[in-house]
Amino acid sequence: MNNAALRRKKRRRAHKLFSVALLILIPIICFAVGKAGTGGQRGGASANPRQPSAPPANGPDAASPGSFADDRGPFVNGGPEDWMVFLVNAENPLPDGYRPVLKSLPNGLQFDGRAIGPLNEMLSEMRGQGLSPIVCSAYRTIGYQSALFHAKASSLEASGLSSREADREARKTVAYPGTSEHNLGLAADIVSSGYQTLDEKQADTREGRWLREHCAEYGFILRYPKEKEDITGVQYEPWHFRYVGAEAARDITGLGLCLEEYLKMQ
Repeated sequence: MNNAALRRKKRRRAHKLFSVALLILIPIICFAVGKAGTGGQRGGASANPRQPSAPPANGPDAASPGSFADDRGPFVNGGPEDWMVFLVNAENPLPDGYRPVLKSLPNGLQFDGRAIGPLNEMLSEMRGQGLSPIVCSAYRTIGYQSALFHAKASSLEASGLSSREADREARKTVAYPGTSEHNLGLAADIVSSGYQTLDEKQADTREGRWLREHCAEYGFILRYPKEKEDITGVQYEPWHFRYVGAEAARDITGLGLCLEEYLKMQ
């Protein structure tokens, strides 16, 4: 084996080890978020150290709610009154400079300050009915989303795919930075304390069933429903809930739509 081939082999091995380490650590951290807070409150969790804090909502660096850091206006796909149904997906990435003003959940994760009240009310009602929901992911910085995406892409590349193929495959399960609703600040991954794996079995938990039946009452929708993958571009995620406001949530849920279909009707 010549020197160039040896170096390529070493680089592939290093990429693989790095990717495997990240993929092991990420679910462990998410699991730890749920476990750490169970002693403090029902279904609670401690802050996720992997997600850096955003500028304080009332500090000198804070932007107005859901604003850009420059003067291009409030939104590119609607006016300021449309913040609740702001569309973020692979075709509609967040513009550079978007800075949500966030507030902290009891477990330390952050959510858009205008929608955190309904989220807390929904979680409180669930706990009052004997359920144990855990928010294991909420707002994510672009940097954190980038780490998730590149860990997945690096793992795929180490398995033998070209960099272009790995990038394409990674986008099927991990949103590219800036195209995730978690970067918007209006999405929360909610799981059962008794089953914290992010897979389709989450839909069969008591918490998952309750959320599908009642989330619209609090302005939330199941963002990536089954059999809508061709429209949303995202696989079925029974744990991913998005705040859209009570009126839109009622219409979307009642008509069996996804957000993309609803917006086309407006």
